Amino acid sequence: MSRMFGTVSRGVRAPIIRSGDDLASIVTSSVLEAAKDEGVAIRDRDIIAMTEAIVARAQGNYASVDDIASDVGAKFGDNAVGVIFPILSRNRFAICLKGIARGAKKIVLMLSYPSDEVGNHLVSLDALDEKGVNPYSDVLTLEKYRELFGYEKHRFTGIDYVEYYESLIKGEGAECEIVFANDPRAVLNYTKCVLNCDIHTRQRTKRLLKAAGAEIVFGLDEILTSPVNNSGYNENYGLLGSNKATEDQVKLFPRDCQALVEDIQARIKAETGKTVEVMVYGDGAFKDPIGKIWELADPVVSPAYTSGLEGTPNELKLKYLADNDFASLSGDALKEAIKGEIEKKDANLVGNMASEGTTPRRLTDLIGSLCDLTSGSGDKGTPIVFIQGYFDNYTTE
Repeated sequence: MSRMFGTVSRGVRAPIIRSGDDLASIVTSSVLEAAKDEGVAIRDRDIIAMTEAIVARAQGNYASVDDIASDVGAKFGDNAVGVIFPILSRNRFAICLKGIARGAKKIVLMLSYPSDEVGNHLVSLDALDEKGVNPYSDVLTLEKYRELFGYEKHRFTGIDYVEYYESLIKGEGAECEIVFANDPRAVLNYTKCVLNCDIHTRQRTKRLLKAAGAEIVFGLDEILTSPVNNSGYNENYGLLGSNKATEDQVKLFPRDCQALVEDIQARIKAETGKTVEVMVYGDGAFKDPIGKIWELADPVVSPAYTSGLEGTPNELKLKYLADNDFASLSGDALKEAIKGEIEKKDANLVGNMASEGTTPRRLTDLIGSLCDLTSGSGDKGTPIVFIQGYFDNYTTE
């Protein structure tokens, strides 16, 4: 009889990770102990994933507000700095903003509206319609924004992010001017020196700014790309993907993760004889229908993974086959017909109608989202996720 369970995702508890810990050993032993304790057999193509947070912590990849300030000061000098398109987050950006402000004399903070890049709303689209505001063209001063929308607070956090960010900047002794716009070039009416903080649109933003006459342009991905005062760093993403560690320190996105995932894969192979896939994951990519946030504040879902996780799903849509090719069949005849289609499917189903409706995303993005939802971001204590059956299909025994 076919195995009845399909994909199973389990959070694995682990010790609290500290700087300098042997993470490959901890992850391997945690998974093996959990599997033994629960009577679970490890199989080929199982997946072991770990949060980027424990990787960065083991690496000791931290930086202080002063480190950020030093790098910003070195790059922008005494010029007013246009800080544009930051996300609205106490965890993701507030400490970075403190460092940026500490390294500058004046900040022109330009916020996108009605929401930030990942969906945190300042105001609703209905409010824009009611006030006759066109977010594609209208540039609002702080005074005009307050006149139109008052003091809006985030639905879930209860924070007025405009007021909060203004207080952070002024608290560091910098002058602050706030505007609202969605065209990055609007900031050039206030300063020609820009730090763009958007994540997934950052390359286009830099291109538009430089073409429009900006004199100094850096992205948040270019701050702390190398150590400052012996700080942590990330050569590829800078401050992107960082999280608040303390009131004066951020934990950066991890670096050099490929050797780690391959090491864990080799250790599991040596212990069990099975070849598992291993990945590091950060934020998943999925949208909350109520709060509107779509989660992905990291520059990528997975900064490192073993080769078996490369690519996209290659799956047939069972509902399509049942309703079309085999509409006249039922019961065991339908089951066997569908199994036959799966067994003979092409290695690449792109463009095949029978695959229409299957999720057109990379495996690492799909699995990373599953892991992020499994591990959570609070006090579950399961920074490792063990997944079985992800690559199974209807024919798997």
